[in-house]
Amino acid sequence: MNMMRTRLVVLNVLVVTLLAALAVRLWQVQVVRGREFVSAAAETRTRGVIVPPVRGQILDASGQPLVRNRTALVVSVDRTALTRMKDGGHEVLAKLGVVLSKPVKQLEKRIRSCGPGVTRPCWPGSPYQPIPIDDRVTTREALQILERQEEFPGVTAEVQAVREYPHGTSGAQMVGYLQPVTQEELEKRDGLKAGFSGVDLVGRDGLESVYDEALRGKPGLRRVQVDRLGKPIGVEQQVAPISGDTLITSIDSRVQNVVEKAINGAMKKAPKADGAAGVVLDARTGRVVALASAPGYDPTIWTGGISEREYQTLLSDKAGKPLVSRAIKGQFAPGSTFKVSSVAAMLRSGYPLNGTYGCPGSFMVGDRPFNNFRGIGLGTLTLHTALVRSCDTIFYKSSYEQWLKDGGLHPKQPPKERFSNMARSFGFGRPTGIDLPGESAGRIPDRTWKKDMWAATSADNCRRARTGYPEVSSSSRAAFLKRLAYENCVEGYLQRPGDAANFSIGQGDVLVTPLQLARAYAALVSDGKLRSPRLAWATVRPDGTLVKKIDVPVVGKLPISEKERLYIKNALSQVASDGTAAGAFAGFPMDKVRVGGKTGTAEVWGKEDTSWFASFAPTANPRFVVVVMVSQGGMGGSTAAPAVREIYEGIYGFKGPAALPDGRPAAKLPLIARDGTVAR
Repeated sequence: MNMMRTRLVVLNVLVVTLLAALAVRLWQVQVVRGREFVSAAAETRTRGVIVPPVRGQILDASGQPLVRNRTALVVSVDRTALTRMKDGGHEVLAKLGVVLSKPVKQLEKRIRSCGPGVTRPCWPGSPYQPIPIDDRVTTREALQILERQEEFPGVTAEVQAVREYPHGTSGAQMVGYLQPVTQEELEKRDGLKAGFSGVDLVGRDGLESVYDEALRGKPGLRRVQVDRLGKPIGVEQQVAPISGDTLITSIDSRVQNVVEKAINGAMKKAPKADGAAGVVLDARTGRVVALASAPGYDPTIWTGGISEREYQTLLSDKAGKPLVSRAIKGQFAPGSTFKVSSVAAMLRSGYPLNGTYGCPGSFMVGDRPFNNFRGIGLGTLTLHTALVRSCDTIFYKSSYEQWLKDGGLHPKQPPKERFSNMARSFGFGRPTGIDLPGESAGRIPDRTWKKDMWAATSADNCRRARTGYPEVSSSSRAAFLKRLAYENCVEGYLQRPGDAANFSIGQGDVLVTPLQLARAYAALVSDGKLRSPRLAWATVRPDGTLVKKIDVPVVGKLPISEKERLYIKNALSQVASDGTAAGAFAGFPMDKVRVGGKTGTAEVWGKEDTSWFASFAPTANPRFVVVVMVSQGGMGGSTAAPAVREIYEGIYGFKGPAALPDGRPAAKLPLIARDGTVAR
């Protein structure tokens, strides 16, 4: 009995002790730390969601969209959430594959991180960002995911804006494309991490890249109340996102389509052509009216991810590297289109503007003969006629004479280098500064360049001078290469007389881009001012409010007088009617729109010639400068010039509806109404 009582006493003491401890704990929780736990409980019921803004459109000069948005249901996967599951999320992906009718292996590839040894498809963005795996989801598929969220943890289906390209391949390299934000960008780019929504894309090329900040807009914030399972039960606070600005360009989509068609047609007519470019500038302002490169590609290939095969095709030589814009990145010998710079160099060297010059079929430069086209002599000519008929030997002689005056192989210090310095004054040898990324500088090969090139290549040339080229099957070709390697090993740092002669007619080591040539001609035939071309004209808010007008900067001036410019321009004004492009323009209505320009046929070792035609119209008061280049296109008058003719016919409507009925580029920004539509 005593033992029983003892046990009851002990039990009562334990119960009282536990109740006392519980009371103390309740007092601590409810009184001492009550506010802390209330605050914590409230926080767990609220989720902050960053709302991505709608990206701004890119419009042409008339307000027509070059790039716009379409609304799409997008399914995304949070890879971090999947990796925390016991099976790595395999079961969730298997169920998702059934709903979307996609193989599990494909989904697994789409969500893995890109990196060394990982081929596309893969995810190039931040590993903490939801990964879009399908942007063509039906409402029924989305509802299956949303209504059974417990079966699809880490999977979302929501409405997002997706980029759309109404003109297809036209101008693809110019407008650029979007890709996911990388972790490195989140860490380095100011303001990007703070407003990162998890589904953001950034511009990777073209206008999308250069004007990314303005187009992207500012994200909003939505604070959502959720239950203990994380399901939304209400919105506590909402700050609306600010849509990105609309970018208005000087591009005319009608002219752009005309140029695209012309250069693609020119490539088809030249059996070995492997690329082409077309540029149309407003001769007076320096704004870009059209900028085309062929072959092109469909920019929607980037939407929703790109496969390894597709990506490699964009960069492959066999496909013609369609990702690369030949208009601004392609570097080619300009041929006789370069003679406008050489004539200016002659004038600055003291050759008389109204003098006469012999144009023999051949001229000895040092101990080597340099020939006219097909070795045909043209008699005694003025500089005017030399440009119209494209005499080479006049330029060989003058450049050789200036090379000798500079000291030849033993140059005076400093050499005047009239021809190369004049070329730089025309904007060659440096980027134009156009508002596009990755522009090439071209090349002006003067004496300094020769020394730098020799320093970089002499070791290899000297080795080849000893070993030769055993891998080359042609014995004559191998012997030539070995002899050339020996010459470059011993005296490759010297500018030889042949280098100077070739330079004067746009051959040898000189390289330019189609845009550089167009800019030089625009300065020559307008006011003599060298401008940095611009595609963007203005940014406006979606309701049409002007944010910023983008001006075209003047970056230089041609070092020749107005009289000299007009002389050269007048000579070029006869090329399409009486000169080397007369065949291409036979029957063209010169009485309505007179076209001037210069053909170019640049030789390329082991390939067909590069075909050029640089032009302007109307000649009396030019509004347009049009340049076409066709790589391996043959003669300038046979391939590029007919393409330029087709462009003018399209602009002015000589063979169908006119792209520009009034024959002028747009002079005023299009009016955007408050609802975002173009006011007519």
